[in-house]
Amino acid sequence: MLDFIHKEKRSHYSEELNKKNVGEEVTLMGWVHRRRDLGGLIFIDLRDVKGKVQIVFHPQNKKVHAKAGKLRNEFVIAVIGKVVRRDTANVNRDMATGEIEIEAQKLLLLNKSNPLPVQINENILADEDLRLKYRYLDLRREKLKDIMLMRHEIVYAIREFLVKNNFYEIETPMLMKSTPEGARDYLVPSRIQNGKFFALPQSPQIYKQLLMISGFDRYFQIARCFRDEDLRADRQPEFTQLDLEMSYVSQGEIFQMMENLFKFVYEKVLDHELDIPFPKLTYTEAMNRYGTDKPDTRFDMELINISKIVANSEFRVFSGAIKKGGSVRCIVAPNCANFSRKDIDKLIDKAKHEGGKGLAYTKYQDNEFKSGITKFLTDSEKKQILDKTGAKNDDLILFAADTNKMVFKVLAEIRNHLGKELKLYEDDQFNFLWITDFPLFEYNDEEQRWETAHHMFTLPKEEHLQFFETGEYDKIQGQLYDLVCNGLELSSGSIRCHSLEIQKKIFDVLGFSEKELDKKFGFFLNALKYGTPPHGGIAPGIDRIVMIMSGANSIRDVIAFPKTLQATDIMSESPSFVSQKQLNELGLKISQKDSNKN
Repeated sequence: MLDFIHKEKRSHYSEELNKKNVGEEVTLMGWVHRRRDLGGLIFIDLRDVKGKVQIVFHPQNKKVHAKAGKLRNEFVIAVIGKVVRRDTANVNRDMATGEIEIEAQKLLLLNKSNPLPVQINENILADEDLRLKYRYLDLRREKLKDIMLMRHEIVYAIREFLVKNNFYEIETPMLMKSTPEGARDYLVPSRIQNGKFFALPQSPQIYKQLLMISGFDRYFQIARCFRDEDLRADRQPEFTQLDLEMSYVSQGEIFQMMENLFKFVYEKVLDHELDIPFPKLTYTEAMNRYGTDKPDTRFDMELINISKIVANSEFRVFSGAIKKGGSVRCIVAPNCANFSRKDIDKLIDKAKHEGGKGLAYTKYQDNEFKSGITKFLTDSEKKQILDKTGAKNDDLILFAADTNKMVFKVLAEIRNHLGKELKLYEDDQFNFLWITDFPLFEYNDEEQRWETAHHMFTLPKEEHLQFFETGEYDKIQGQLYDLVCNGLELSSGSIRCHSLEIQKKIFDVLGFSEKELDKKFGFFLNALKYGTPPHGGIAPGIDRIVMIMSGANSIRDVIAFPKTLQATDIMSESPSFVSQKQLNELGLKISQKDSNKN
């Protein structure tokens, strides 16, 4: 028989208790984490959301002792007992409550538990799909529980800081108009207006700009966003971001606000002091030095351009790439000349996986180049490469030769891989930096048209407005910026285009007709006519912030109920088919091919 709670109320959470509470009577409630029966004494580790504490059942209390003998792991119990100090020899240094224990006087069995399909044990982890199926059990694990509680603290601290800095929290719609923002929309069919659809927001971008037009000056929202795109370790179809917008603001003021926000959050949650202001790199500098616009600056190993040195090399892989308009760049892996051929082949395979043709290499040992492409290099080329790279004895030099885009992609991946494998940084380092001066447009060779590099509502640099008239769109830089930490893009932002005239110039470059503009953005363009203040903003990803601050390996670890890489929820078995009645109400039909699956 189960017991029911009547007069009993929880007096404490487990880790609120310490030696100051000795002698007090307390009421605790939680799960049986571990049970040990020593033949006389029975010990239970009771676990709740705050932690664990040891309960001891003495055989003298026969009724309670007999009841404790029937307890099993994950049974839900309430215990009324007295806090006592443990003997010095029995203090458990691994538990926050290890100096005390509770002598049970009364035991209530609130619920039983079947044997668990997944264990609440960090050392015996089941396959991830199985853990996601039983996510409500996996969340009982201490690591995931701590991450969820840290997430709560982070969001609370963000709200506290922004409210103190005169921001207003305002919600924007979850059902909105489908507008092109880069990724596919999740569409929601309308029952009342058959054939029409809402879209779930990829971000509150247009609405937060409308709030600036409305005059709210400083807005924020912990916003839910949805993007129907291919997933990876740091991406989910639904995610949370801190959406933030300010009127009458410069790029520098937004940087200062965000730096102070992160400093506040890190001190409050981790007791860690960040150095501000954060360093800055232009997009061009970041690409040339690290091959990526989200560089991990916790270690060196920067890319080195040796194109001029090998432009006329007899090694056709190098000279051929340069003649085709590409480049030859390299990185120096410190003390890696002892890499075996098998080790290097793994790096070459990684480069090919990124789309590259491979990697060339040479080793610098005993004050000379050895192995790899050494035989293809002249003495002059070797000397210039040595001077340019600063390679030392026992270093390994890895080369990529291809288009600039591919060289950057390959060497950035190899650099990040080696940084982790060689342990070139500490895991508890937090290297923030701003990336600025992104191009506003980039040309899509496949579709033969211009696209925005980030998003279309960005104000160009004032000195670059002239290039709209000359058609030199590749020279136009937007007032765009990203905040990066440890190789992960935390947020993107920009000074917005508050001028209808300039906004239309941007749309012209993108090839929108007047009819398309009116259909997709008419309401927004109309709003720009009525005294729009200059404004700008940024949107840090909450999930990624929690990933970095908690040291989680995957974004799925920081979301209570995440989706798999196939965008499915294994636990609730969604997405799922719906009834024909529901489809009829929405005026929808499923194709015969999909219907057969059902």
